[in-house]
Amino acid sequence: MSKHTKGVQDPAGTDTTPAAVEAQARGANPVLIIATLCFGGLVASLMQTLVVPLQPELPGLLDTSRTNASWVITATLLAAAVAMPIAGRLADMFGKKRVLLVSAALLVLGSVICAVGSSLVPMVVGRAVQGLAMGFIPVAISLMREVTPPRLTSIAVATMSATMGVGGAIGLPMAAAIYESGNWHVLFWVSAALAAITLVLTFFVVPSVHDAVGGRLDWGGAIGLATGLVLLLTAITKGNDWGWSSVTTLGMLAAGLIVFAAWGRYELGHRDPLIDLRTGARPAVLFCNIAGVAIGFGMMAQSIVVPLLLESPKSTGYGLGQTILQAGLWMAPGGVMMLVFAPVSATLINRIGPKYTLMLGATVLGFGYLFAAFMMGSAWQLMIASMICAAGVGIGYAAMPTLILGNVPMSEAGAAVGFNSLMRSVGTTSASAVMALVLTSSTIDVDGISFPADSTFTWCFLIGAIAAFVGVAIAMLVPGAQPDRLPVDGVPEPGDIQPADTPLTDTQLTDTRPTAAGT
Repeated sequence: MSKHTKGVQDPAGTDTTPAAVEAQARGANPVLIIATLCFGGLVASLMQTLVVPLQPELPGLLDTSRTNASWVITATLLAAAVAMPIAGRLADMFGKKRVLLVSAALLVLGSVICAVGSSLVPMVVGRAVQGLAMGFIPVAISLMREVTPPRLTSIAVATMSATMGVGGAIGLPMAAAIYESGNWHVLFWVSAALAAITLVLTFFVVPSVHDAVGGRLDWGGAIGLATGLVLLLTAITKGNDWGWSSVTTLGMLAAGLIVFAAWGRYELGHRDPLIDLRTGARPAVLFCNIAGVAIGFGMMAQSIVVPLLLESPKSTGYGLGQTILQAGLWMAPGGVMMLVFAPVSATLINRIGPKYTLMLGATVLGFGYLFAAFMMGSAWQLMIASMICAAGVGIGYAAMPTLILGNVPMSEAGAAVGFNSLMRSVGTTSASAVMALVLTSSTIDVDGISFPADSTFTWCFLIGAIAAFVGVAIAMLVPGAQPDRLPVDGVPEPGDIQPADTPLTDTQLTDTRPTAAGT
């Protein structure tokens, strides 16, 4: 077998890829490996919405101001954005399982810090440490093709990608139920227990694949990326509090852009960069990452607007008067939809290719928002809209890492998927700021309390639809119109084109490379 061949079975039907052989030699069960990695991804992503039910009560619980309390959420977003590309690069250098174990350990540590703390500083520190654990997800995605047989790779990547949305959808009702039961510290003890289970399962179930390529960490690149991200994302997330025209906001935005310009120049001249920008400039990778911003924006927009509509009092004329727990339960089916569409997405990737699968997912997301814009008069209508949006996100999120993995060398898989996850995070963070700006642009007064006007919700849904359709347009620019067809039995037919996207040279490939269909 050529080192470029993956997905071929011998006449007896046994997988002969290096990853499959190694996994079988260790007695590893690929389904159990996939389940373990997906569980870990779900637990890590659950941290993103863990404190949403507590948000209105945080100033009182932590004895601080509303502005200071908002750092409990902002710290997690910033730490996650910094961690994902750096964790991916460390995984390429030192081995993916090691980084997965460190990420799970950080999740345990951060949860315990939050559980024992009752003031602002330990809570912000603990939430930041929890955010660092988000590196688990891109590393697990990049590991999938090394520890799964070809017939399961696409569905494994699709399911793992879906956990980014599923964890958030499940986290809201779970956190609300725990919070309403009494002691809010229990919320973090539960997250610590889940993280500990992830740590143990990862240690015993995930095989130790020899995938480390060595090298030194580009500390200059890591510091530059972290500085630029913190400046830009802090300005975006705090812009509504500080004022978009304030010196602080504009200064941080300008400083962030300057830092990124210098960082890009530094990375291009570095022998072993944190992020290979030349690889990232390949059309398939570049446009996939840009589309990730648009689709990430679309995913987060409905996660913000729909709960607010559900929880607003009926006296506003549009609110549905649901409790936090009820709103979370109405949103939960959306998370289920992402899991349901994981195998559908994998089939689409194999049949029509990841490019068209990405376009289809963004299109479904856009139509979900259009449905919501004109059908938001009842809870069940909003639930259906959320389910449509979630189906689109599930399809699109699965296609993006498949496109990335099919167009980068094995030695850069972790960093490349991590950077794509970062771009999606930039989209979700931007959505939070834009939705907050729109919702506060026009308000009504009800019993002395200010609420967003009815029209602002319609505009939010329309903006979400526009973002999704922009993602479709960007995905159209990804090269490679021919799908990488994979027969049902998993054996490529003679004459099949693998892959359709721009191929890598022999010197760029250091190990088995999947096609754009994830095989």
